[in-house]
Amino acid sequence: MSNIANGKLSQAELEFYEKNGYTLFKNQLFSTEKQAELTNIFEEQWSVLGRRLNSELDTPHFRDERLLKFLMSDEVLDLVEPIIGPNIGLWSSHFICKEPLIGKPTPWHEDSAYWKGRLTSYDKIATVWLAIDRSTKENGCMRVIPGTHSNGFSDYEDVDTDDDIFTIQIKNINDAEAVYFELEPGECSIHDSRIIHGATANTSEMRRCGYTMRYFSTEASVIPEKNSGHKIWLARGKDIAGSNFVNV
Repeated sequence: MSNIANGKLSQAELEFYEKNGYTLFKNQLFSTEKQAELTNIFEEQWSVLGRRLNSELDTPHFRDERLLKFLMSDEVLDLVEPIIGPNIGLWSSHFICKEPLIGKPTPWHEDSAYWKGRLTSYDKIATVWLAIDRSTKENGCMRVIPGTHSNGFSDYEDVDTDDDIFTIQIKNINDAEAVYFELEPGECSIHDSRIIHGATANTSEMRRCGYTMRYFSTEASVIPEKNSGHKIWLARGKDIAGSNFVNV
């Protein structure tokens, strides 16, 4: 691991991340004004899409490049750099919104399993999950199984899509081992792309929205024929493996 960038994460937090696959950043990531600006972009996009569920709000920065101001910001990259190194690619982003009372659960999964075959390596990919709304157990905050980030390709089984966001889930997970990421608006978590995670349903009357910002070390190559139409940006440092960045 590289040195701590701007003292954002302590050495203890970095060691915790390395062992457990996640950490929580319980400070405001952006200024009040910048957080409000991001929230307004989400509200605008959500209204345009008729407030449909989160699958409609994948890679919103492809449609609205105002989001690059946040995705390429020092505030975020200074958190990510100590974890994945100084050469950082923007892999994707996603507004994930669970509506009050009807927000479906997210089955246990690894992000890396959905990207299998699209990159040459999965060991330096980090997701920053920024709370737009308050995120609690009651409204379906993210939860993880600590220490499950060493592999990233578990065995899956089918689930009922009427009840869940995805069609599959990881087999034989003990919910009692889960750690819940309760966050105030503007706070964030950071997790390894291989960690087993999910979320329960939103049974509360409070909406639960987060913005995921996903980054990879440019030591990994993004395979062109497996990523048709997918755009990546060089966020910081150098392009090591020669991927097709839109801004290089």
